[in-house]
Amino acid sequence: MGRATDRRRTVRIDLDATGGPVSVRRPDSISVEEPLEIRVGPAGPGRRRPLAVTMRTPGDDLDLAVGFLLTEGLIRSADDVLTAQLCAGDQTPNTYNVVDVVLAPGVPEPVADPARNFYTTSSCGVCGKASIDAVRTRSVFAVADDPLTVPAEVLAALPDRLRAAQRVFDRTGGLHAAGLFTAEGEQVVLREDVGRHNAVDKVIGWAVRAGRLPLAGHLLLVSGRASFELTQKAWMAGVPLLAAVSAPSSLAVDLAEEAGLTLVGFLRGRTMNVYAAPHRVTV
Repeated sequence: MGRATDRRRTVRIDLDATGGPVSVRRPDSISVEEPLEIRVGPAGPGRRRPLAVTMRTPGDDLDLAVGFLLTEGLIRSADDVLTAQLCAGDQTPNTYNVVDVVLAPGVPEPVADPARNFYTTSSCGVCGKASIDAVRTRSVFAVADDPLTVPAEVLAALPDRLRAAQRVFDRTGGLHAAGLFTAEGEQVVLREDVGRHNAVDKVIGWAVRAGRLPLAGHLLLVSGRASFELTQKAWMAGVPLLAAVSAPSSLAVDLAEEAGLTLVGFLRGRTMNVYAAPHRVTV
């Protein structure tokens, strides 16, 4: 299993030091970023075909792969996956940067589409896709009917709880987080990654493998901004409320309104903006 952090030598420069600027050589912890290849295919002899490569922080890779397949509309539940395992790929020694997913009998194998480029960076999950239409997937869950309500006071306390649970961020300062919470503010699961979309896929993949979909009655909090893709992932998992500590995009708001999903942005301190379905946030 790969490491989530690494140590590198740096030169620390302090311009505010008493007596003038000083520089000190010292080691520093940094977040690891490595490619993960997801291979998918039916059971039987032969290799699974590469479907996607994402730049991620090692850890919870099976959750990441399964979450990715769910949010891309390629599977609907854990029953659609026969096995998922880390494998060596073509590298020696084994870097554990390949996940091999065997689909259950009857599950259609993903069809390669030149308009749908599944290479993703750690900063943007939809970069390289030909158009928004090429990445649109529709959820099977009726999020708009979810009766969830969350007091604004509960929402306001969640960013601090998310930050307090980020163990790797404490060491590196370089990871995003996604956390799943109950309506009462209880943390269910948290995942970290250099990519915001990967952190969300890890959370959703955990829920898929645990048989907890749809995630009705829960809310998802992300440490960065709320993009179109993160909103879509929340919808695919049946999450009725997505909150972000930073800004949403216009497409995220449009999609949230279409889905009937509550979208909260700028969740900082004692303030927040509710951009869609505000009835779920009670004051």
